[in-house]
Amino acid sequence: MLNNIYQLSDFFMAQVDVVTSPSFILYSKIIFIIISVGFVVGIIILLIKNSFIEDTYMKNFVEFFTYRPYGAQKTFKQWGKVVKRLETGKEGEYRMAIIEADSLLDETLRGMEYKGEKINDLLDQVDSKVLPSIDRIKSAHEFRNNIVHDPSYELTLNEAKTIIGVYEQAFRDLQMF
Repeated sequence: MLNNIYQLSDFFMAQVDVVTSPSFILYSKIIFIIISVGFVVGIIILLIKNSFIEDTYMKNFVEFFTYRPYGAQKTFKQWGKVVKRLETGKEGEYRMAIIEADSLLDETLRGMEYKGEKINDLLDQVDSKVLPSIDRIKSAHEFRNNIVHDPSYELTLNEAKTIIGVYEQAFRDLQMF
């Protein structure tokens, strides 16, 4: 019996010697360094694919240093396309300009974290201090709805410019340009 205990003790001591050998420790360090690097790379990939950093830090950083709302440059580019549609002289392009302007306002309000299914829900949440011309914007949206739902509705350049002017004032009030 005592002999078996000595054999068991020798077996465990041999295992400890293997674990404490310099080559085993070196290989263990290498394996754990590789695993750690893999975890760090995985975390970086997840942070890039997730919008957490952008939502938490980048928006505030960009707004602070540019003195403009986040995404204003993108909105300004898209607005340029809307204005170019008015210069074509085609009624279909006028319609598209109004629809795109309304859609751009919808995106902007959602970017400002207003919640709602439709733009009317978003506009109901906006304070008149943020958008002083809120009633005109609601009227312009109703005009947009008429254009979309009534294909026989005739639209003139002056009407289109008036509606686009309302949306432009809304973007100016939101300090997008």
